[in-house]
Amino acid sequence: MMTIEQLPDTFDGAAHRYDLMVALNPGYHRHLRSAADALVEKLRHCAPRVVDLGCGSGASTRALLRSLQPTGDQAQILGIDASTGMLSQALAKRWPRGVRFLQGFAQQLGSSRSAWGLTEPVDGVLAAYLFRNVVDSERTEVLADVFDLLADHGTLVVQEYSVQGRPAADLIWTAVCWLVVVPLGLVTSGRTALYRYLWRSVRSFDSVAEFTDRLHAVGFRDVEVKTVSGWQRGILHTFRARKPAAG
Repeated sequence: MMTIEQLPDTFDGAAHRYDLMVALNPGYHRHLRSAADALVEKLRHCAPRVVDLGCGSGASTRALLRSLQPTGDQAQILGIDASTGMLSQALAKRWPRGVRFLQGFAQQLGSSRSAWGLTEPVDGVLAAYLFRNVVDSERTEVLADVFDLLADHGTLVVQEYSVQGRPAADLIWTAVCWLVVVPLGLVTSGRTALYRYLWRSVRSFDSVAEFTDRLHAVGFRDVEVKTVSGWQRGILHTFRARKPAAG
């Protein structure tokens, strides 16, 4: 059984077919755009500094740029991901001058800010499909590091699957994974380990209430949660939270 520690290597192996796989999910890019919109509508500057934490192959970064239009070319966006294979897919695409990418683990954010060029606070952080891939004992610490990185009134948006405490959602998720997602993973990449891990990780991830409690515990305020429409209703959620002004 694949572990979280093996994830970067597994993503490396699947990276060349990952964009094809997610394109077969009819709501994937639309949901990313919705999460990006939720972040951008709270940004206070026409030239914001934003971190795309767990950027993967750059789909979430592209969603951010589209949400930022017509001022997207003025934004500074840093995409960070643990998988060099996924980053190579992102770097192969065309980007405006303000977008850059680097390899790193979310768990290194607190210790690597200077090395990553994050010496100044940022206006927003987007983390799409990231926190399931951070071990339970480190999730609150990563959220605290994100909180510290944000400027006063900065915004965090997290998009993540969660089915804990929702038996019907868990049943639908399991059926879709084993009848659709895992077989498609085999067809598109010849591998299923990443998609079997996806199924397990969603089922074991925090409940919506537990993750919301983590956000409050590190100091976030005005925490909002919305789920998506369609078959992923009650399965895929967008969390938005604000860092209050100091004092």
